[in-house]
Amino acid sequence: MPSFIKALNSQVGRKIMTGITGIGLMLFLIGHLAGNLTIFGESDAFNIYTYTLESLGPLLYVIEAGLAFFFLYHAILGISIWRQRKKARPEGYTKYQTKGGPSHQSLASKSMIWTGIIILVFLVFHIMHFKYGLFSPDDGTTILESAGGVEARDLRALVIAEFQKPLIAFGYIAVLALVILHLSHGAWSAFTSLGMKHGETSKKVQIGAYIFAIVLMLGFIFIPLYIFITGGQGGLISY
Repeated sequence: MPSFIKALNSQVGRKIMTGITGIGLMLFLIGHLAGNLTIFGESDAFNIYTYTLESLGPLLYVIEAGLAFFFLYHAILGISIWRQRKKARPEGYTKYQTKGGPSHQSLASKSMIWTGIIILVFLVFHIMHFKYGLFSPDDGTTILESAGGVEARDLRALVIAEFQKPLIAFGYIAVLALVILHLSHGAWSAFTSLGMKHGETSKKVQIGAYIFAIVLMLGFIFIPLYIFITGGQGGLISY
């Protein structure tokens, strides 16, 4: 057991765990986007989605605790790797070079630590904002006819109302744009840490990572942008 922990704490071990947790978080983002897009479905589809999650009871707390662990562990690993690299690299380098091939240094890779910190702070705000409604507590309730007439929190109304506010809508869009930067390098790094880093495979993974990050985040960005532009009255929003 001590040797296993020692392996995890090594530079290679931390890279592998960063890749594993990163892939786990990417899968979560795909599922989260699919759920969020139900806001463009039937009038109570989004509230049924959120009500279904809340009705999981204790299981939801277990899932949320697991997600929180993944996010925090991923962040801690990223910070520790960044600190190790910073400590190992002498100050005063004017040019970055890598051994054994072309450098993959880019704006995305160089800003990973900072975009990661911003995203972590944003996540705390996001949870407080929509899950707990701390900044807009008067979101009311609605009757979910499609779910047998049960009463649920009208989170859909809260989302539509909040994204009509310029500061909220464009604040979310700005952070989601940073997520594209973080995710484009993070997705490539996650798979290369798990062995896909040779020749043409690495190039294909890198291209795939950029496409994945852009498409996924454009899906998230579309929600606040569409609601803001249409004033919450667009044809994609059913009432």
